Order: sequence, then structure tokens, then C-alpha cells
Amino acid sequence: MKKNFAILLIIGAILAVVFFLIKSKSSGKPENNSSQVLSSAQNSPTATPSVAVVPADKIEVVHFHGENQCWSCITVGQYALKTIKEKFPEEFASGKIVYKDINGELKENREIVMKYQARGSSLFINAIRVGKDDIAEDVTVWRLVNSESQFVNYFENKLKSLLGK
Repeated sequence: MKKNFAILLIIGAILAVVFFLIKSKSSGKPENNSSQVLSSAQNSPTATPSVAVVPADKIEVVHFHGENQCWSCITVGQYALKTIKEKFPEEFASGKIVYKDINGELKENREIVMKYQARGSSLFINAIRVGKDDIAEDVTVWRLVNSESQFVNYFENKLKSLLGK
């Protein structure tokens, strides 16, 4: 009899723990259907953003690389510069859009590497607004490096959006 009682007590304790864990997981994470709706609305081509983006006063496009560059690293820099020169000639000439090609391995570039927290080959865009840096690495360019037209189209749209165009 004592043996049966002990087994029932252990089973009851296990069930209570399982029930408690299930209950705490479901109440600990509130359902958030609004984020799902928001996400799908943001992905819609006709969706208008609810927060207006302040146009950048100046844009710095910074291509970091090492001493020895592979084809992809060289091409990302070439396509970025080509896009700027061909699609934004006035902004490039006036200095509103600046392109910098930085060898991150050189000691004289240590300060800018630290500012951008660059690691290896990378492309950063600094949208300067009211004198404040808004630095972001653009990793999408690496997926588009095999198609110049897709790269240029993407990068042009990215810069246009930062300029408020």
C-alpha cells in the first residue's frame, strides 16, 4: 500500500511540474498578433511607413577591405562607386554623398576602422543627420555582387531613401 501511494505521489508531482511549466510558458509570452499584422503590412509594396524618415544631410559610403582583395570585395567597391557617380552625380560633386575606399589593415586607418567597427571586407553607409552619425553595415550588397544591374538598382534605391527621394 505504501508503495502504491509513493508511486501516485511521484506521478502527481511530475504532472504538477509539467502543468506548471506549460502554464508559465503560455502566460509568460503574451500573444502578439499585432506584430504579425505589422510585419505583413510592412512587406506590402503599397504600405506607407507610419514614421517619416528624416533625409540625411550627408551620406558617407565607406568600403573597407584588406591589403589583398578577392573579386567580390573589389566588385562591391566598384559597383558602389559606379552607382554613386552615375545615379547621383550632383550629390557626389557637391560632397553630399562621399565615397571612401579604406584599407583597414593600414595603421593610419585605425581611427576610422574603430569608428565604424569594421571587420574585414565590408560596406558601411553613414547617413549623417543634424551632425549625428547613423552608421549601418550593408550586408545585402554581398548577395547582389554577381548581378551588376541588381546591385545598382538596390543601392540606388537605398541611397534615394536615405536622401528622402
